[in-house]
Amino acid sequence: MSEPSFSEVLRNATWGDHESAEDESYLKALMAGRLSPEAYGEMVAQHYFAYVALESASRSLSADPVAAPFVIPELYREEALVRDLETIYGSGWRSRIEPSKPTLTLVARINQVAAWPGGYVAHHYTRYMGDLSGGQFIRIELEKIYGYRPGGGVDFYRFDGIGSLPRFKNDYRARLDALPLDEAEKRRLIRETRLAYLLNTEVLGELARVTRPEYAA
Repeated sequence: MSEPSFSEVLRNATWGDHESAEDESYLKALMAGRLSPEAYGEMVAQHYFAYVALESASRSLSADPVAAPFVIPELYREEALVRDLETIYGSGWRSRIEPSKPTLTLVARINQVAAWPGGYVAHHYTRYMGDLSGGQFIRIELEKIYGYRPGGGVDFYRFDGIGSLPRFKNDYRARLDALPLDEAEKRRLIRETRLAYLLNTEVLGELARVTRPEYAA
């Protein structure tokens, strides 16, 4: 039997964390149509702060041989998130949003590992591959619930610039498999990916706490 590829090892090592992230009550309420657009906007806002940090790290690592294959401008989400926030909150959206404590912790961690290419890849994988996978189901459901269309509302989940999603994800896994890392660094990257899942799950947990009165009524 052949040895599993690094992308397979990474996926298997984080599968339990992935399932935990999907099991948050905020997402369940959102997918059940029990949240107002503003309560949905709370998640969009937290994404905004996280992606500003992640994409800033991306630009700073564009010349690094480890990180460079994962510096993919076609994936950048900041502009799409701005359109979504403008649609949800109006032109004054900046005054309506602020990062939660878990989001501040996530952003601090992204900034902390910005000089470590493996750490950048860990957070990149955690966010973008989730957006390209389960995020597509979320987009379809939110379009039904809120009536959003291209141009704002759920543009965060639209990746029109990368072509075929299955083909892109296969290419992404190939980039993971080609990482020029030794075994110790691969283990370190896996640990950081698990931490990234945990930090993102804590963001969802806080969203559940602040919006619970709305869907528990």
